[in-house]
Amino acid sequence: MSCASATLVVWTSAWLHGSAAADDVLDALGSWAELHEVVADDDGTATALDLPGPDERAVGSALLLAALRRASASTARLVLPVPGDVRGLGGRGPLSQCALRVGQAAVLPDVGVGLVPRLVADGVLRWTVFDLPTVTAVEHVPIGEAEHGLASAMREAATALVTLDVARHRPNVRAEIAELAAEHTKLTWPAGMPPRALRVLQRAAEVAAILTVAASDAPGGAVSASAQAARDEALRPLSEAVRRARVAAVDEAVRVLSDQGAGRV
Repeated sequence: MSCASATLVVWTSAWLHGSAAADDVLDALGSWAELHEVVADDDGTATALDLPGPDERAVGSALLLAALRRASASTARLVLPVPGDVRGLGGRGPLSQCALRVGQAAVLPDVGVGLVPRLVADGVLRWTVFDLPTVTAVEHVPIGEAEHGLASAMREAATALVTLDVARHRPNVRAEIAELAAEHTKLTWPAGMPPRALRVLQRAAEVAAILTVAASDAPGGAVSASAQAARDEALRPLSEAVRRARVAAVDEAVRVLSDQGAGRV
């Protein structure tokens, strides 16, 4: 329901500002795969961060943290690109293309890199480190605004379930939604994680679970092209609300954890 990039962004921010140990970051990433490996997309990025290049053997995520520390990284941001919106990824290029394919990226603007995770084998998640061509300002969504939009999305998602008559085709729809949403509660977050960010992430997981069930066909069912188009149209704004809420919640977590490390809170 969340994503590996969100885990990396939040935990790395906590670690960079003294609110978590490196082992805590590695343990949190373990929720996504047993093994994490890291390579750079190009030789220039590999040399700059002292990481293996594209034709070299990958290293573990502990060496990624060491590289970020050497590069004086101080902040990170979650980016959840969709077709037509790849803001925060430095324009068209290998980073935005790869991030768009998997729907996520962790960006470290002060180091000038972006990281994209991809499952390459059972239990193996590979992080590719890309050069961030340009650092551009991205829209900041206040967490209050995102939370309000998510509340509206939850009401609209419930209405969509009724309108699309999902329950008739999926008798156990409530159990499916609850099971999907519960996956989010298995994730661990730093001790200093702001409660509001946690609340928004949980609500986003609940709406996302509804959307997943509403967007999927009943077992053995067939959906006409017109019905599918109507369904996609009804669910699209709800997906956008979830995306904005997740980014806003992670941004808020990074801000609070950074302030805690600097002694501002």
